[in-house]
Amino acid sequence: MPYLILSDASLAFGHVPLLDHADFQLDVGERVALIGRNGTGKSSLLSALAGYGGLDDGKVWWQPGLRIGYVPQEPPLDPELTVFQAVVAGMGEVSELLAEYHAVAQALADAGADQAVLLEHMHVLQSELEARRAWSFEAQAERVIQRFSLDADRLVGTLSGGQKKRLALAQALAISPDLLLLDEPTNHLDVAAIEWLEEMLVSSGVTLVFITHDRRFLERVATRIVELDRGSLLSCPGSFSAYQARKEAMLHDEALANARFDKFLAQEEVWIRQGIKARRTRNEGRVLRLERLRRERAARRDRQGKVELALDAGDRSGKLVALLEGVHKGFGEKRVVRDFSCRVQRGDKIGIIGPNGAGKTTLLRLILGELAPEQGRVELGTKVQVAYFDQFRSQLDEQATLIEVISPGSDYVDIGGQKKHVISYLGDFLFAPQRARSLVSSLSGGERNRLLLARLFARPANVLVLDEPTNDLDIETLELLEELLQDYSGTLFLVSHDRAFLDNVVTQTIAAEGDGIWREYAGGYQDWCDYQVARRGGVTPVASPPRDREPRPGEASRPGKATPPTKTATAGKLSWKETQELAALPGRIAELEAEQRAIAERLADPALYQSPLQEVQRLTVRLNEIDQQLLALLERWEALEA
Repeated sequence: MPYLILSDASLAFGHVPLLDHADFQLDVGERVALIGRNGTGKSSLLSALAGYGGLDDGKVWWQPGLRIGYVPQEPPLDPELTVFQAVVAGMGEVSELLAEYHAVAQALADAGADQAVLLEHMHVLQSELEARRAWSFEAQAERVIQRFSLDADRLVGTLSGGQKKRLALAQALAISPDLLLLDEPTNHLDVAAIEWLEEMLVSSGVTLVFITHDRRFLERVATRIVELDRGSLLSCPGSFSAYQARKEAMLHDEALANARFDKFLAQEEVWIRQGIKARRTRNEGRVLRLERLRRERAARRDRQGKVELALDAGDRSGKLVALLEGVHKGFGEKRVVRDFSCRVQRGDKIGIIGPNGAGKTTLLRLILGELAPEQGRVELGTKVQVAYFDQFRSQLDEQATLIEVISPGSDYVDIGGQKKHVISYLGDFLFAPQRARSLVSSLSGGERNRLLLARLFARPANVLVLDEPTNDLDIETLELLEELLQDYSGTLFLVSHDRAFLDNVVTQTIAAEGDGIWREYAGGYQDWCDYQVARRGGVTPVASPPRDREPRPGEASRPGKATPPTKTATAGKLSWKETQELAALPGRIAELEAEQRAIAERLADPALYQSPLQEVQRLTVRLNEIDQQLLALLERWEALEA
């Protein structure tokens, strides 16, 4: 029996239909990822499935007695409540009793309190809670608070963005839901929390519908992908990689069908305009068919275009961007940065990773010379022009129009020495001309991020600082941003929890090691993970400077500097067996690459998707296996050559 069924659902925002007679069914045990471009209505659909948002037409059926845990993108939290009170707030009529009992228990710990009065009050509360069988609720609340590493007595208003997201997840899980609905659950969480959440969702067996842009989270958690595209819901069982292969073929088929339709319509339009000759020979049926074709073409919604990103690096900075030697920084008793040294050169693309509260923003401000160290030396290079992307979007004035945000007091922006009208420039970021004078307050989260990127890229900068730029962006825009940053000639500092984004963009990583210790590693997030695994396994990594640049004087001996192992040193000559293995490796790699090309060609063939879905899944799994085998063989080849 399904958990919920969405039938013939319609929902419009202005003149744009977000849902156009859409249908959806969720079965027990499924983990469905809801994806789509920004502004297509994913959050509105999830709200309707949770029972909080209404539909213009159609209906949602829920299994009777179904317990639903819902975490919206921006959870409404009362800043005056404690964490415990906020968690039990969703537990129905016993929530107030539990919150009061917890407050009395805390008051008893105060030596100056009236113990007799408090004990009598606690006895009354205990009796009421026992009568309602509510002790299991309290235990469940305490478990989820502990699981999310929250302080039960801390006020909600004092929590960071990541802690508030964990609190919202704790609220949803405290009721032991049958169905969990999550809107961008990875936003504001650090990488460790995201990986824990992945494991918890997969191992718990909870039925799940979630919206996310995190491609690794999608691949790990989803058992089915549902795309909201132009009002319709397109379902694809299997992993995200299987969906990508199928989607490419579907878009190809759609483009061919539209081209054939448009060609036939153009021919009919020529015929109807042939004048007297046409009126003599035409029949009424053909005229009626032309009218129907015109209506179909007018009703067809073309796929939304891609964001046009362009970035002006401005004048080149000096070769040295920043030099830090023995830097220390703390706030009160807390050591945020301890004895950190690094050298940043023009063109470096540096990822900064660490748990929430580790001091990533403080480290960035030290590197950029915005904050003075307590000890050590910071030297900033010459001709440095910095542009900053703020994850909390504090640079956006809620009451300003889009035009005022991009180009205050002017109708043009200067991009790479060429003037462009601000409305045309906004169009590059998928803002329609009629929305150019809309207020920032009317934008969704993803649209605000696009606007902030448009504002950032409208000014030349040779040093980019991006603090969580991927929040709320759709996957297509993410991939375009990746390509832009890969080709960017300036220096980049990137703070992100998106592991795939880090791996695809950065050339080196600065990671928090705890207690104010920061270390620099070559490569992206996965390279750092490999290094940690090797270190825990007792393998001594080879120290070397970050890749893509020359070693620096004294760098190899400097403490706190390490890179992932890339070669295994072997003493002496290769054995006969190793020599034979080395000789056979090129042939084995060539065979796998040939099989890889053949599978890729099959996945790109639209005819494949008319066959059973199991064949598509088998080919996708095999393609992933080949990727892993090739990586292992190349590493082995490199080790033997060394």
